[in-house]
Amino acid sequence: MSRARALSLHNTLHTDTGTAVLDQVIRHAKNDPDRHAVVDGERSLSYRGLLGRVATARQALLSHGVRAGDVVAAVGPRSADTPVVFLALESLGASYLPIDPAWPEIRVRDVLDRSRVAVLLDYSGAGSGAARAAAESERITVVRLPAESEAGELPRRSVTDRAGEARYTIFTSGTTGRPKGATIEHRGLLNHLWSKVADLSLDSHDAVAFTAPLVFDISIWQMLCPFLVGGRVVVVNDAVTRMPRWLLGTLEDTGVTVAELVPTVIGWLVDETRRQGGDVLGKLRWLLSTGEELYPAAAARILDAFPQVSLVNAYGPAECSDDVTLHVVTSADLARRRLPVGSPVANNSLYALAQGEDGTWRAAEPGETGELFVGGTGVGLGYLNDPDTTGRAFFRDPFDPASPTGRLYRTGDLARFDEGLVYYLGRKDRQVKVTGVRMELDEIEAVLSRHPGIGQCAVTVSDDGGLSELVAHYTLSAPVPQQELQDALSAALPPPMVPRRWREWDSLPLSRNGKIDHRSLQATTAISRNEAP
Repeated sequence: MSRARALSLHNTLHTDTGTAVLDQVIRHAKNDPDRHAVVDGERSLSYRGLLGRVATARQALLSHGVRAGDVVAAVGPRSADTPVVFLALESLGASYLPIDPAWPEIRVRDVLDRSRVAVLLDYSGAGSGAARAAAESERITVVRLPAESEAGELPRRSVTDRAGEARYTIFTSGTTGRPKGATIEHRGLLNHLWSKVADLSLDSHDAVAFTAPLVFDISIWQMLCPFLVGGRVVVVNDAVTRMPRWLLGTLEDTGVTVAELVPTVIGWLVDETRRQGGDVLGKLRWLLSTGEELYPAAAARILDAFPQVSLVNAYGPAECSDDVTLHVVTSADLARRRLPVGSPVANNSLYALAQGEDGTWRAAEPGETGELFVGGTGVGLGYLNDPDTTGRAFFRDPFDPASPTGRLYRTGDLARFDEGLVYYLGRKDRQVKVTGVRMELDEIEAVLSRHPGIGQCAVTVSDDGGLSELVAHYTLSAPVPQQELQDALSAALPPPMVPRRWREWDSLPLSRNGKIDHRSLQATTAISRNEAP
């Protein structure tokens, strides 16, 4: 990456990135010890109780030799103990690596081996068979979180600036078929937490829904951010998140004021609200959409169902400290072909760069599509123990000599800048060529989503015997003939970009993160073609 002038967007805010989240918990425990910190169904932890649990977990880790700089894998369900584990590790200067209890043993073994973890901390209660078996095969010590306790002292670390410590690693899918571990520094974590406090005007009266799978990066801010301001974390378990009626009831009953969900799940809430009728979620102030593109038609339905709520379109890769852009959706946005993902969060810089035929990079012109790069405080350390993969995605920042990290992350996402806003245009690797025509699958999905009868949609490419065809997968919110959908695309897109094959679903398959599972759609397309007479 050569030094060059580049069109950039940035936002500056002073944030304290050196102190610990635990320091804030200690402050609130001293000032208001009985205030609720975490609510998990029938179980709750006060700020004093949270400190006691952290002290107990910390002592268990210390007794097994965990020290500053160690990577500790943690396996268990989303629960009140999840932030306990994180804070205990932060207090030791160790790094948190969540393991999904549903992962198969071979994947867990691969992650443990590549991460060189010190111990596996199991807080699953009954035990996680696959994780435990993988740890034993790798000769890694398994530590059980001690039983419920609010006792114990919490010695303070003498470290005054934790900014450069590795704080957590999230393993994401890799293009090679092997997961890769994106590692985030303490400074990036704290910067993001404080930016959320500022952007959402959070205070001690707020309750944030903890809904994300633990191997999804938004789980980090959901379970920690309220602690900065003396607010509450409301744990929402997996069974509830899969049932719209239960989810709506839980958010209502617990007085959640802030929730971040993928568009698919928000759509379920809208449908359930309409079925129930009447006013619901009266305390909800902010609803954040992330993980997938939020289309204008879906945003219109959300704003209509929840007129009291501010809807935020958020974007961010796991390789950076969570969201790097936010945009509060307005009624004027609904007329756009695509919603902006907004402007950068505090102390991050965004660059749209275009690559020439000779491989050199230049700044994309305003309105021109480029590849999105992120610089600034939020950029992560790279991929854990994987210098080759890190070197292909992380670069020395040639644009900002004052950058706290000095790093630039290549997202692989296409974007354009227009009037100070970022428009996400899909993955660079979702750019395909069909019958010799290069096209973006995300663009086709964006157009199809605008039809009022469409609930969800996705477009894949079938490649059977060398013949590539576009396949449209969709669900309907109202009866619509397939020909009408095809005509709608024909009116807006060139003929090669109109799918020839269509498949209606009751519901599209989703990944564990709640995103549309394009790989499963691709596989079912191949199967259906092979089974056709």
